[in-house]
Amino acid sequence: MIVSRFPYPLDKGDKLRAYHQAKELNKYFNLTLFILSDKIIRESDRKEVEKICSKLVVFKLSWYSKLFNMFRSFINNEPLQIGYFYHTKAKKKILALIEEGTYKHIYCQLIRTAKLCKDIHHIPKTLDYMDALSKGVERRINRQPFYKKWIFKLEAERLQKYERSIFDYFEFKTIISDQDRQLIYHPERNDIVSIPNGIDATFFDYPKVEKEYDFVFVGNMSYPPNIDAVHYIVQNILPFVENSTLLISGASPASSVVELSKNVDNVTLTGWVDDIRDSYAKGRIFLAPMMIGTGMQNKLLEAMAMGIPCITSKLANNAIGAIHQKEILVGENKEEFLQLIEHLQNDDQFASSIAENGRTLVKNKFSWKKSVDELIEKTIKA
Repeated sequence: MIVSRFPYPLDKGDKLRAYHQAKELNKYFNLTLFILSDKIIRESDRKEVEKICSKLVVFKLSWYSKLFNMFRSFINNEPLQIGYFYHTKAKKKILALIEEGTYKHIYCQLIRTAKLCKDIHHIPKTLDYMDALSKGVERRINRQPFYKKWIFKLEAERLQKYERSIFDYFEFKTIISDQDRQLIYHPERNDIVSIPNGIDATFFDYPKVEKEYDFVFVGNMSYPPNIDAVHYIVQNILPFVENSTLLISGASPASSVVELSKNVDNVTLTGWVDDIRDSYAKGRIFLAPMMIGTGMQNKLLEAMAMGIPCITSKLANNAIGAIHQKEILVGENKEEFLQLIEHLQNDDQFASSIAENGRTLVKNKFSWKKSVDELIEKTIKA
């Protein structure tokens, strides 16, 4: 299994998916986890990941190799992030591992890692697109300053071409949702298997605590769609809900999010917390107006598992498939979000029903074991 980031701590969506998939896969197979990393890895984090695989190999990406390979990708009409995560020595290391071992399958997470093994043909390979990276970048173009728009536009175009061309190098392809599958522009995209994320069962076991905030938002706060959502709440929701308060929790808050917490009295920012359930539990409503981005929002699965009524956008809910007005509430603009909030705040029975139905949905439909069992059945054992 080849991944582009060290999958611990669980502060990003791709790391969460990689960690739990590796943990489940290692129960069935002797899993070698090959990790590209440009960060210094704490020994405690390394020990956590060593628990979920049979063999751990970490390849350190240096800053000069990243710059060189990004420049080479730019010249070769490849996406910049393909160059960022590629290194010829990493490819050679993978080939050496394969020569030494008796591997039956290769599983690549994200197209970022595909170039490292795309030319290996004697071992079946699965590529997990995870989500449509090209569409994610495209949706961010209009939110960039004018001097950055061109590079985002160019990257989106190149990613779309790369997503299409890399398809044919892999025997099996997976993705996180049907919605994202339709954004891979290959004529055989319906062959891509939809493998959703799961939920850690421990999320369901958490004591009720006193609610301290009207709204809570959780997520990696350096991720542009999350930053965008928080700004939307502060600008379009808080001023119109009297005396309302917002709790924001998540790793690596961007400077604009830090400024919000300093300049807006009713906004609290915690940054990273060891047990994110502490933050979920303090909110009366989980509010996630996701307007850009792709993939599946695990923050919604987690909030629903905690028994918190959730309000989100159609874009985010499409990947989950929860029923509006029964298991979740879905809005598309400020007016709709405010109406949904008012309904929850004025009808305790309705709020309890949404929370309990959402919790039941996640408990019955989303588990990492179920997700990985499907992955094995439709790719590795196919």
